[in-house]
Amino acid sequence: MTIQNRYEFVYLFDVSNGNPNGDPDAGNMPRLDPESSKGLVTDVCLKRKIRNFIELTDEKTPGYEIYVKEKSILNLQNKRAYEALDIKHESKKLPKETKKADEITSWMCEHFFDIRAFGAVMTTEVNCGQVRGPVQLAFAKSIDPIIPLEISITRMAVTTEKEAEEQSGGNRTMGRKHIVPYGLYRVHGFISAKLAGKTRFSETDLEKLWQALGLMFEHDRSAARGEMAARKLVVFKHNDALGNVPAHILFDRVKVERIHGETDTPASSFRDYKITVDNGDLKDVTIDEKF
Repeated sequence: MTIQNRYEFVYLFDVSNGNPNGDPDAGNMPRLDPESSKGLVTDVCLKRKIRNFIELTDEKTPGYEIYVKEKSILNLQNKRAYEALDIKHESKKLPKETKKADEITSWMCEHFFDIRAFGAVMTTEVNCGQVRGPVQLAFAKSIDPIIPLEISITRMAVTTEKEAEEQSGGNRTMGRKHIVPYGLYRVHGFISAKLAGKTRFSETDLEKLWQALGLMFEHDRSAARGEMAARKLVVFKHNDALGNVPAHILFDRVKVERIHGETDTPASSFRDYKITVDNGDLKDVTIDEKF
């Protein structure tokens, strides 16, 4: 069944000696807000991890394919809707009949989890329309300023024979790796029941989203992201589809405070923080601390 309630959520995750989201325009350095020196992680990065988790756990479950997956060709994905519905394809055009156009877009929503959740612009050469997804994420920002480090690394091999000759057989390749010693990041999320009705984002989809937020870092390990962890998920559920309280008022109820160390220096672990949730005097909205 399609979700009937509006939701907001606060999600906290951290990184130790890793790079949560490198910036390709800055040599893959951790993204940084230049005004505050706080770390940033884009919404696109977090959605990628959610997509990867759903693909890992439910790729063979009908309705839980991933549309924007690594190395996919979107036009080929779009063609599947035309073929399944036996509708003739015209380059860059949806069928003139509104019913057929709606059927194509609906087919895409039905078969791909990330289209139901995040929406998609499918107006490519093989046009399947576009939908606005009910699940939206803001950029994540670290609670405190971070100090990225640049670490030199060595590979005991070279790529070409010419390089080996130049090094007289030394065969070493130097490189660099960027890390954040520690950072606790906070991101706000929004789920619209009204938009969910258009993509048919269901209660089952919602539970899989919560599961992904809790476990996605466990299946995203790499040399740059070896120690990332989901630390807190606070969900605000409204009594109806439109909602009862502005989102910013709800977000203000989740406080993150430093309890150890000097406040003008970066934190070194999650134990340096205290997270509190104000549950009092709140009508028509329930608070669920998932973890």
